[in-house]
Amino acid sequence: MSQYYKPHRNILWNYRGPNWRLSRSKIDLFKECPRCFYIDNKLGTARPPGFPFALNSAVDTLFKKEFDFYRVKGSRHPLMEQYGVEAVPFKNSNMNEWRENFKGIKYYHDKTGFTVSGAVDDIWINPKGELIVVDYKSTSKEEEINSLDKDWHNGYKRQMEVYQWLLRKNGFTVSDTGYFVYANGKTDREAFDKKLEFEVTLISYKGDDSWIEPTLSEIKKTLDSDKVPEASSECDYCTYRKAVKDVLENK
Repeated sequence: MSQYYKPHRNILWNYRGPNWRLSRSKIDLFKECPRCFYIDNKLGTARPPGFPFALNSAVDTLFKKEFDFYRVKGSRHPLMEQYGVEAVPFKNSNMNEWRENFKGIKYYHDKTGFTVSGAVDDIWINPKGELIVVDYKSTSKEEEINSLDKDWHNGYKRQMEVYQWLLRKNGFTVSDTGYFVYANGKTDREAFDKKLEFEVTLISYKGDDSWIEPTLSEIKKTLDSDKVPEASSECDYCTYRKAVKDVLENK
């Protein structure tokens, strides 16, 4: 058996099991493909995972250390000054837990009985006392990154909106505007020379979390049904499963 992929999880972590919770990534999976979501959370068979991007994780870790330095000082990071953002990193005793995978910011949603959670990269606070959700991203592209206009960026936007919703449900005043701190690895240098240089940009995004409550109701209805939902027409996993089934049946 693969050491990386164990498809059938312990039933304690399936829907209605004592350890199950609705994470931010699971909400996004439901938006991507209800069938994959159902097979994962109700039936307990997950999609094969992607390999972790160790370089991206390293960039995230260094960003957190860097912004924590200014958090302790209670002052603006140079990137905030560069882009004219009137804010400082938010100080709160729960920050480490809010950032930790499998913990994060939590909220019990009475209407569905779901515990919803999500691990945020960072939170800033502006002079009005509004919290600002911040997400770190890293990549390496030739073009300058200054917008989120690709279809696959929709997942990034939903990610931020879930964090904004979670903070509001925990009683905080949250700005509609969040920021993506985007690091783009440059490949136009003369040589590697044992270092990779990044261009860092700050991209603002005005979130709208109004879709979350109806989506939670849809998720509840889906999970409580015995009927496996239709696959998304854009789901490569479901397309592959169907193609394999067709090939084997016609063998």
